[in-house]
Amino acid sequence: MEVVLSIDAGTTGVRSMLVDKQGSIVESAYREFSQYFPHDGYVEHNPLEIWEAIEDTIAEVIQRFGSQPVAIGITNQRETIVCWDKKSSLPQSNALVWQDRRTSRRCTQLLEDGVLPLIRESTGLVLDPYFSATKIEWLIQNRIELSESTAFGTIDSWILWKLTDGGVFATDVTNASRTMLFNIHDLSWDDNLLEIFGVPVSNLPEVLPSSGHFGITRNQSMLNAGIPITGIAGDQQASLFGQTGFADGDAKNTYGTGSFVLLNTGDSCPDPVDGLLNTIAWSLPNDGKNSVTYALEGSIFSTGSTVQWLRDGLGIIKEASELENLALQCDSTDGVFLVPAFTGLGSPWWDPSARGTLIGITRGTGRSEIARAAIESMVFQTRDVVESMRKATGRPIRSLKADGGASVMNMMLQLQANHLQVNVYRPTSHETTALGAAYLAGLAHGFWKSLEEIASLWSVEFTAYPTDLTEMDEFAHQKWLLAVRRSLDWAI
Repeated sequence: MEVVLSIDAGTTGVRSMLVDKQGSIVESAYREFSQYFPHDGYVEHNPLEIWEAIEDTIAEVIQRFGSQPVAIGITNQRETIVCWDKKSSLPQSNALVWQDRRTSRRCTQLLEDGVLPLIRESTGLVLDPYFSATKIEWLIQNRIELSESTAFGTIDSWILWKLTDGGVFATDVTNASRTMLFNIHDLSWDDNLLEIFGVPVSNLPEVLPSSGHFGITRNQSMLNAGIPITGIAGDQQASLFGQTGFADGDAKNTYGTGSFVLLNTGDSCPDPVDGLLNTIAWSLPNDGKNSVTYALEGSIFSTGSTVQWLRDGLGIIKEASELENLALQCDSTDGVFLVPAFTGLGSPWWDPSARGTLIGITRGTGRSEIARAAIESMVFQTRDVVESMRKATGRPIRSLKADGGASVMNMMLQLQANHLQVNVYRPTSHETTALGAAYLAGLAHGFWKSLEEIASLWSVEFTAYPTDLTEMDEFAHQKWLLAVRRSLDWAI
């Protein structure tokens, strides 16, 4: 049996999987790695720990399966930046994670300096510490000594560098589009932005299509030499691809550490819209040319991390799997709302100074009401993003495909279907991000012949059909919006 290896390097851990011709995961292994919080608002990873987790998980699946993959795909947490020395292949600093907020004041300064229109037009992004550019600038100014051998890359670039034993310094267009340094129209590093942030282009990776030849494995203890690496995409774009959202108008939401709604907009990049991001969904080879597909994105910072807070911070639950049953113990939150702005708010608000708010508490408030408020926060945030997308595109979203850890909650998906008034589908395979990386790699390698063949592999496990919204549902959403406004502009 031939298989494709998919490496899914997430925010809290790494999963390596072997995917067969039918799109089934035949082997899987997972390892967590440490999270470092050296100061308030700082979030860091050790790149060597990430690589060790990758080595361990690959070794485990290869040993159990008994043979080598024909190709390799990589997907990764986006915006997190790694700095390493190309001569030694050693990190020069801990990685600065996408959740890191240390550059909030710098973003405020850039906003006051009038840089936002350039960033919106060139990159499709907004000024926020979430993206990589201010992280790279901070590293240059505070932590590293810049030289010709300095490399700045997102996690995929680091993994590719290690897999090829320092032979390839590259990334793909989806990850490049999240750095706030890449022009998503010209598909090149933006000279004006490089100058603003003081980043030499020579220290940045080559940008390649998402599906194509990146390099081959060299000097790996767990993999044979010469295995082609043929697919790379940021995790949310990989998830859209794994959900087979290939058509203009297809939408998905990944309920992971955060929630990320992506809407395929085809080969046209929409004009910038307040509260939403324009991004590259992927680039595929097409008749000798590389065709680019764009997407609108709504980035919600806290979904799974809210569940973690209830478990580890408040002790309301012992395991994440307990949340749904606890929430079902009450019919409503009884007026309690949780705005999980632990690291600010993303789409459609984009306020890094917002902070978490738990409001409406009475003496009658208990664990179940807070649990239900946490689930409703996922639903309401997604509704706000989708409504912004509907206004931006002028057309309805036909359905929503759901994945990520929180998508196992049927209650949450049903509430989501009600508030969006569309069907919400959970696929049979929950590992859509890893599947997307495998599909991109397999498509370039010829393992799968076409998008149509890949689309035929997708199947539904659960469908939430919407019921009519009641006046109480609409009133609850209006109260949610009021709670959000109370959370804004707090940490100023």
